Amino acid sequence: MDHKHFMIYKPYGFLSQFYSNDSKQQKKNFLGSLHDFPEGIMSIGRLDEKSEGLLLLTTDGKTSDFINSKKVDKEYYALVNGAITDDAIQQMASGVEIGFDGKKYQTKPCKVFKLETEPDLPTRSKKIRDDRHGPTTWISVTLNEGKFRQVRKMTSAVGFPTLRLVRVRVGHIHLSNMQVGEVMPIDLLEEF
Repeated sequence: MDHKHFMIYKPYGFLSQFYSNDSKQQKKNFLGSLHDFPEGIMSIGRLDEKSEGLLLLTTDGKTSDFINSKKVDKEYYALVNGAITDDAIQQMASGVEIGFDGKKYQTKPCKVFKLETEPDLPTRSKKIRDDRHGPTTWISVTLNEGKFRQVRKMTSAVGFPTLRLVRVRVGHIHLSNMQVGEVMPIDLLEEF
């Protein structure tokens, strides 16, 4: 079978799925409304509804399992509330305790640093609070695990809640200049 692979800039407010049988989710936004995807398409990993950025899609379950099990680096840009401290960045890099599945979980060491300039990203569809409410800081977080809402929980654990979260890289695949909702076919196997 000739499998298809795509990269997509998942918009804010979309679920990382194509449909739902849950009656509470019928009014939600799904990826299928962005493109005419082939039958059997699935997302490789997920981004929560309030997160945006790079999402990989495939019709090949083996490729999905391979990328998920290989512990591929994922890089996120997070806009956090406040002027984040070097101590908070170091705590996140070393690993912090977060809640996961009703239990305490210690995150693995990861790479975290403050971005010197604001990243060149498309404007988000939902307005983010402005500077009248105090300072904000953009940081980069690169990890190779992916617990539910992990980056958001990590920034909150050190006292700097996330206001905007954008995944900009999975392995060697970068979001680059993609626009919100854009879909591009790719050859995934060459990338991993």
